[in-house]
Amino acid sequence: MSLACGVIVFPGSNCDHDAYHVVKHVLGQETRFIWHKETSLGDVDLVIVPGGFSYGDYLRSGAIARFSPIMNEVVHFAQNGGLVMGICNGFQVLCESGLLPGALLRNASLRFACKWTHLRTETTNTPFTGLLHHGQVLRIPIAHGDGNYFASDAVLDELEANDQVVFRYSTPDGDLTADANPNGSARNIAGIVNAGRNVLGMMPHPERCAESVLGTDDGALLFRSVLDSFVDAQV
Repeated sequence: MSLACGVIVFPGSNCDHDAYHVVKHVLGQETRFIWHKETSLGDVDLVIVPGGFSYGDYLRSGAIARFSPIMNEVVHFAQNGGLVMGICNGFQVLCESGLLPGALLRNASLRFACKWTHLRTETTNTPFTGLLHHGQVLRIPIAHGDGNYFASDAVLDELEANDQVVFRYSTPDGDLTADANPNGSARNIAGIVNAGRNVLGMMPHPERCAESVLGTDDGALLFRSVLDSFVDAQV
C-alpha cells in the first residue's frame, strides 16, 4: 500500500528536494512536486510544506506564500482531515494561513541559527509521532532566522492542555533549559499540531537527518510514523 505525497514548491523553497528524497527514495513512496501556482493538489495523502525562503520572505516569513493559489487547496485539504506537515518556513506558512495558532518571530539573538539541536517528544498521539515514545529525545538540525515561536499565554495554555505541543527544545538528556532553546521560543516549543492533530508545524528539519550517513536518522522516524499511521488507517 503506497502513500501519495505532494511537496509544495514556492519561489525560494530550498528544502523541497530534501523532503522529496526522503519520502520517494528513503521510504519508497509515491511523491511529486506541486508548484505554487497550481490550483489542485491532485490525489495525495500527505502534503509537505517545506523549508526555505518562500517569496524571499518579503513582508515577513510565510506572509506572501499564504496567498499563493495552492495554499487555498492545502487549507481545504487540512480542514477535511488531510495530513499536512510544515517544516521551518513551512511552519511559518501554516501559521500565516491560520492552520496553526501563533507566529514565528525573529530569533531572540537576532542572528540566523544553523546547528544541531535536541528535541524532547511531548506527545505520541499524532500521525507524525506514533513510532516515538513519550520523552524520547531526537537530534535534529535547525536553520532559521525567524524560529522564535510566540503565542499568548492563553493559547499556550490551551496547546498544553490539549496535548498539542509535539516537540520542545531540550538538552540531550531531555531537560528543558534556556541554553537548550536556540531561538527564544515560548516554553521551548519546537513543534505543534492543530486541534484535529492532522497538521504538524515544526522549525527543525527532520528531512535533513533521515539517513544514518548524515549523522543520525532520527528524522526518518517522523516520516515513518506518517506511513505507519496511513497503513493502519487503510486496514
